[in-house]
Amino acid sequence: MSDTNNRPVRTRFAPSPTGPLHIGGVRSALFAWLLARHHNGQFILRIEDTDRKRYVPGSVEEILATFEWLGLDIDEGPHVGGPYGPYVQSERLELYQKWANWLVEQGKAYKCFATSEELKQINEERRKQGLPPGYDRRWRDRAPEEVARMEREGHPYVIRFKMPLEGTTVAHDLIRGEIEFENAIQQDAVILKADGYPTYHLAHVIDDHFMEISHVTRANEWVPSLPLHIQLWKAFGWEIPHYAHLPVLLNPNGKGKMSKRYESFDQNGKRVLVLAREYREAGYLPEALLNFLTNIGWNFGDEREVFTMEEAIERFDITQVNPANSAFPIE
Repeated sequence: MSDTNNRPVRTRFAPSPTGPLHIGGVRSALFAWLLARHHNGQFILRIEDTDRKRYVPGSVEEILATFEWLGLDIDEGPHVGGPYGPYVQSERLELYQKWANWLVEQGKAYKCFATSEELKQINEERRKQGLPPGYDRRWRDRAPEEVARMEREGHPYVIRFKMPLEGTTVAHDLIRGEIEFENAIQQDAVILKADGYPTYHLAHVIDDHFMEISHVTRANEWVPSLPLHIQLWKAFGWEIPHYAHLPVLLNPNGKGKMSKRYESFDQNGKRVLVLAREYREAGYLPEALLNFLTNIGWNFGDEREVFTMEEAIERFDITQVNPANSAFPIE
């Protein structure tokens, strides 16, 4: 399948401002940037800061500094503006709330008043039955009168999306091909929290629609959430973008995902640099780092391992990315 259609190609990198940019995040941004540049499209930076508990002041500035150092130009974003802003999710809350409530009005989502104690009890019962954590949909089909009464009395609630209870959800991934999911084992996920902030599931769909994103590139850890996201797109009646789930970078020993929260070490016990700024501070050339990252999971097409970004742009094909996770090749 082609990696594009007749839509103008618009890709995005949407980090959460939870600290310095991780080297895996740089590779994700690089692949989205290469995809956009290959098709003469636009590359957008969006800040996904709805998880306020993990917000780290100064993160956005460091992300922007990293892009400047690497020479990855941004067409639209919080620092340059653009026609589809604002490009910071905490500045778009009314939009998310509007569309979450629209789903409720259409019968495609519902208000859930289950307390934290109830949810804990539900999960305890599921654990005893050998089931994974989940929610029993107890508020999915409550009478409108009861829902209205609970709301009048001021009880806090979240909004959950109504996943289909039968059938399958089929998605096409540009890297992994066709993926089929059983709807019966999916959850009615929370899309709007009690504090009025959206979850990633809702926010990214709304933002990608209104920002006219044509390709969503993200880590393969989001594959299990893909059926929910596809069903959200269908519920809104919006054109679904191309999804491409990128392989993640593993620790050099091949065990576990590289993370900025935990240190990584090579086979000789030497600490591996995992933050973009560490490579800058260590004196690495940005061109060398970009060349190195481009080679992890994607092949230039011949025996060469050293090439310019202009050459990479000309040849880059997202459908040729290897779906397998890669150990970080530090020697």
